[in-house]
Amino acid sequence: MSLAGKTVFMSGGSRGIGLAIAKAAAAHGANVAIAAKTAEPHPRLAGTVFTAADEISATGVGKAIGLVCDIREESQVEEAIGKTVEAFGGIDICINNASAVSLTGTADTTMKRYDLMNEVNTRGTYLVSRTALPYLQASTHAHILNLSPPLDMNPKWFKNHVAYTIAKYGMSLCVLGMSEEFRDQRIAVNALWPLTAIDTAAVRNVIGDDQMALMCRKPEIMADAAMAILGRDPASCTGNFFIDEEVLRQEGVSDFSAYQLEGATRLMADFFVPDEVFERSPTPVVHGIG
Repeated sequence: MSLAGKTVFMSGGSRGIGLAIAKAAAAHGANVAIAAKTAEPHPRLAGTVFTAADEISATGVGKAIGLVCDIREESQVEEAIGKTVEAFGGIDICINNASAVSLTGTADTTMKRYDLMNEVNTRGTYLVSRTALPYLQASTHAHILNLSPPLDMNPKWFKNHVAYTIAKYGMSLCVLGMSEEFRDQRIAVNALWPLTAIDTAAVRNVIGDDQMALMCRKPEIMADAAMAILGRDPASCTGNFFIDEEVLRQEGVSDFSAYQLEGATRLMADFFVPDEVFERSPTPVVHGIG
């Protein structure tokens, strides 16, 4: 599968899963625009849009640019999309990766935090997709990929952090609606979510710690699954809520040891994965977050 000559616009992506997907896309020949807020190094979070662009360009065949952009601001998104088109001639793939998280109950979730999560996750996904739409309509291989979960309405996914769940499910509702809206235009709209927790800065600094990270898989499993999805025909691959491991098993992968961290002995199930997915999966997991 090659993405040679294609252009990827990604929200977020200066680190973690987004950066891994961007590097994989560039390795498959795509040009990549990273649109994220991080312009200066953070004491606890590695990476900026500029270091990410350098990493992508160094490891890939395609070129990369870093664009400072707050996806809550319509004018900044329009400017970032415009600069991407100016640099690469169009946009073929839109990846909605940027996300804000707060695993807090109702009484402990301030309205400022509630608004942040919904503005970044749901509104940001809608805004980026909408702004990229004219260029996707002109592409012969158009994909929108949201890093968001299956729409499982089990109350257990709401009871401990209803605000966060609303914000993440808003991204998935965009998949549900836009996949049908754009089906006749041959623009694929899909979601991708991990079976297990993934080793990211959010896991180490927000959700858990370094010990929890040992129960996570590497971000590269999401990158490889994303490449499999983005290589498929948009006309026949749309409206899906993909799970990373299941995508790769469809591609013939049976050994997932390369995605585990050194010293890992067991894997933690991720949020929002429906029970029936674990029932059909051969991978043993520990259920502890959610």
